[in-house]
Amino acid sequence: MSSKTIFIIVVTILVTVILMKNTDEVTFWIFGDRSIPKLAVLGVMFGTGLILGYMAGRPRKTQQLPDENITPENYTEPDEWVDPNDDYISKY
Repeated sequence: MSSKTIFIIVVTILVTVILMKNTDEVTFWIFGDRSIPKLAVLGVMFGTGLILGYMAGRPRKTQQLPDENITPENYTEPDEWVDPNDDYISKY
């Protein structure tokens, strides 16, 4: 197994143990006093952290802009870019 897989398994086990040990209810002020299980609060915070971490860590999408200099009339295949007079570059 890779180290990434082992890390994910260990974190999953730790989160499960922590959530299962915190099942009692606590009073939160959410536009009035509400009695909410700690399990729900910790689970929502962990899920929010996962989503935000994924969004922050993913690679950015790059937009490929078209090259305005290349038109169908002046397009050449890559093999034709090599000048046959060049001694130091060979096509084959």
